[in-house]
Amino acid sequence: MSTTQKYTTKEALLELYNKPLLELVFEAATVHRMYHDPREVQMSSLLSIKTGGCPEDCGYCPQAARYHTDVEAHKLMSVESVIEQAKNAKLNGSSRLCMGAAWREVRDNKDFDNVIEMVQAVNDLDMEVCCTLGMMNEDQAKRLKNAGLFAYNHNLDTSADYYDDVISTREYEDRLNTIDNARKAGISVCSGGIIGMGEAVEDRIGLLMSYMQMETPPESIPINALVAVEGTPMAEQKPIEQWEMIRMVATTRIAFPKSVVRLSAGRTKMNMEGQALCFMAGASSIFAGDKLLTTPNPEFNEDKAMFEILGLVPKQSFADGEKPVSQPDPIIEARKAKEAVRAEELAIAREKIKDESFQPRKVKVVDSL
Repeated sequence: MSTTQKYTTKEALLELYNKPLLELVFEAATVHRMYHDPREVQMSSLLSIKTGGCPEDCGYCPQAARYHTDVEAHKLMSVESVIEQAKNAKLNGSSRLCMGAAWREVRDNKDFDNVIEMVQAVNDLDMEVCCTLGMMNEDQAKRLKNAGLFAYNHNLDTSADYYDDVISTREYEDRLNTIDNARKAGISVCSGGIIGMGEAVEDRIGLLMSYMQMETPPESIPINALVAVEGTPMAEQKPIEQWEMIRMVATTRIAFPKSVVRLSAGRTKMNMEGQALCFMAGASSIFAGDKLLTTPNPEFNEDKAMFEILGLVPKQSFADGEKPVSQPDPIIEARKAKEAVRAEELAIAREKIKDESFQPRKVKVVDSL
């Protein structure tokens, strides 16, 4: 029996999680080196393309419209602005761009058409494109896949048992269905959770069991620590110790040896030593840049310095899979064709008005005296 095959029950995972810390990190590091290059860490950037105004009631989220936070609502960014941000992220070493929109669900409208264009444009930059847009159906997932989407992020957040203490406006099953729709479309799945929301250790293990029960577990599993934001129901939650983050990373690495474990929100509360133990325990991805959607995140320069000290190297795009080939989207192509026809009609109309309105000015000639 291999090391990871021992941990297929909640009881076994709980026992693993509670091992002496250094033994747990050593076991995780051993597993990590069997499936991954321990020096490679992917630098990803997270861009909020539509901020605030979300109708959901996730207790941790400052983007919920019902909470009074400092987050200002903004409409969907332009395609051009996203391309500019993506180029800047790539110049700073990021090989993956995740675009997040504060939507409850994807709607078939012009905003979604613009997101499709964003995906195509970022894919053309040879960056891995990830989106987190809320719930989506299978047809919408197929459109994203055809546009060149590499991964779809949809976190389960916590265990099925604790879920109702976090959110009431969306069912746990809804989240599972969205993940399934991404999977059916052939999109890589990115799904993880948040620790420090008042859950028990058993709920952290319950989250991992939800992924264990999937036919195919997520290709990447982000581990987040709650960033308590004033104005949200979880504003008064006590921050977790960084040792809890290390334990969660290590346990996830052992339970899912082939998945990419992503050290995500909450990194600002960890010192370099704590992050180093996370990398040793199997974390092989971080979000770089000064913002993680709407919460603080270490700046690019700080991360570059940390990489040099720890001897880490940035991972390249598509190292774990082939680059998606984008295809022309029929809806967008039809819209562009319609806009082109309309533009031509307007141009003809303007010329016609110009021709009809131009008449030679009649000058009355008066004989001089």
